[in-house]
Amino acid sequence: MATMQFDLVSPERRLASMEVTEVQIPGADGDLTAMSDHAPLITTLRPGVLKVSGPQGEKSFFVTGGFADIAGPSATILAERAMPVDEVTQEIMDELVDEGVKKRDEARKGSVDGAADAVAKFLGDLVAVGDEINLPVRSRVPAP
Repeated sequence: MATMQFDLVSPERRLASMEVTEVQIPGADGDLTAMSDHAPLITTLRPGVLKVSGPQGEKSFFVTGGFADIAGPSATILAERAMPVDEVTQEIMDELVDEGVKKRDEARKGSVDGAADAVAKFLGDLVAVGDEINLPVRSRVPAP
């Protein structure tokens, strides 16, 4: 199977640079899988689990947002925050929920249309990720 170059970077560090056969991306408009010779595409990311498969096996990374740039033989992920899934702790998830709830409450007080909805979606995505990686946060997200 053909491979492609995969790079995952966050402001803190470069998390991965390797040859892979596919990248499963949590896109803001829906999940997608990129493979070698994928049509060029730039998309935003939502909080989720990004998975790569290649000759060295499968690896999973938690991302909170950012951008994916797919261009034929390469996929570059520029994440707002990213880490290997096995480094994600309950404390990290709880901090993200607390930040999201604070932002949602601030957005409700402001006059920016859709800001509270965007933060509510972020919180919903965190709940889904928590369920997927067995770090539940549902009970920490107050009702809207």
